[in-house]
Amino acid sequence: MSESPSSIIELDVLPVESRKRSVTTEVITPTKSGAPSLSNCSLGRPSSAPLTRSRNQITTGRIQFLALCFCLFLAGWNDGSTGPLLLRIQDAYHVNFLVVSLMFVFACVGFVSGALINVPLNDKLGFGRVIAIGALCQVIGYAIQVPGPPFPAFVFAFVINGVGIALQDAQANGFVATLKDNPEAKMGILHAAYGVGALAAPLVATQFAQLHRWSFHYMVSLGLAVANAIVLWVVFRLKNQDDCLLQAGETIAQKVAGEDDHKFRQIMQTKAVHLVALFILVYVGVEVTIGGWIVTFIIQVRKGGPSSGYISSGFFGGLALGRVLLLWVNQKVGERRALFIYALLAIGLEIVVWTVPSLVGDAISISIIGLLLGPMYPIAMNHTSRILPRRILTGSIGWIAGLGQAGSAVLPFTTGAIAEKHGIKALHPLCVPPPFLEACSLTFCTSLAAMMVVMILLWAIVPRTSRKGD
Repeated sequence: MSESPSSIIELDVLPVESRKRSVTTEVITPTKSGAPSLSNCSLGRPSSAPLTRSRNQITTGRIQFLALCFCLFLAGWNDGSTGPLLLRIQDAYHVNFLVVSLMFVFACVGFVSGALINVPLNDKLGFGRVIAIGALCQVIGYAIQVPGPPFPAFVFAFVINGVGIALQDAQANGFVATLKDNPEAKMGILHAAYGVGALAAPLVATQFAQLHRWSFHYMVSLGLAVANAIVLWVVFRLKNQDDCLLQAGETIAQKVAGEDDHKFRQIMQTKAVHLVALFILVYVGVEVTIGGWIVTFIIQVRKGGPSSGYISSGFFGGLALGRVLLLWVNQKVGERRALFIYALLAIGLEIVVWTVPSLVGDAISISIIGLLLGPMYPIAMNHTSRILPRRILTGSIGWIAGLGQAGSAVLPFTTGAIAEKHGIKALHPLCVPPPFLEACSLTFCTSLAAMMVVMILLWAIVPRTSRKGD
């Protein structure tokens, strides 16, 4: 029995590389107009074959990603501005630590509100319109703060700003999580942009904190917010996420009829979503509390000068670098295991900051803590994209990111309340509570170190494996 010639020809003519090309060209089929067609889209992420994209599509994808990076840069700028201005705001409005911490409470209201409305808004208006609304909210918030209005109006601007940041953060994270081309690295770079913004803000805010018109710092913020709104409108044109992804040559999973029904309920009934959201809430709280209150601690306890605001830049600079430089460590050790290592090392360095009365030593330790905390957020987002069904992934990441931003308000406010009662010296015992701290057990429970422990415990119970039902 002999083999047919046709079978021999098929084996000789179709080498592996050719077969790969034939598969990938079916993923996205350009139409006559140049726009990709949905008809041949894959139902999932290609396991081995790379996407076949034109040069224009690759360029479009890069521009979209850079626009989202600028969006996260502005979020970092917002969080990095508070620390150097905190004492100046307190002095300008003649308020104590507890009252000035209301800024964080009002920001929390905005973040939670943004997280709650993100999913229904996204379903009704789509990605492009929601992220544009978020950008406009930031413009309005900063415009209110520029003239240094009465304190109630000043803190109310944090609500508007919080809604805007929550919406943009949710949409940007959800968008990047659905990318097929190296999403882990892109998520790290996206959040490195946040760190760069938080690094740059104290450099500017420290200068304005020494001026009579300190509130003009928000004029710089307003200019950046206007630029951000324009960039997002020009790049995404108010389009929904699928259309934007198709423009960049990404594959889109075909939707099953009825899968969007009760999406918010599906998200709320998924245990993993809430575990990751709680982890992010605690993580962001620890991050912003250190970045926001470290300047006050250095000035009042370590007797640092007006330039102490730059220490906040060192922390956020470490945060940005950690999200890029430690990518290879995450891949080598494994992201899940790496996060545990980073958290334990960060707690150890907090002990150094609290116990060693050295201005230079504290500055270096704080920068390294930022380096270690940096990779945690993108690691959590990457893990979320692996364990959740695709049908609720974008909405879930939006909820996680939006609710997580509330952590940037809850813990800093708690720190302000404790600082008012026990003094700002309590800040770093808050980070790692020693047994001889003279404070009640509530202080221990709300301390940053306790929160780091909670963070580790939450990460330990987040599911390891992916769920069925994509």
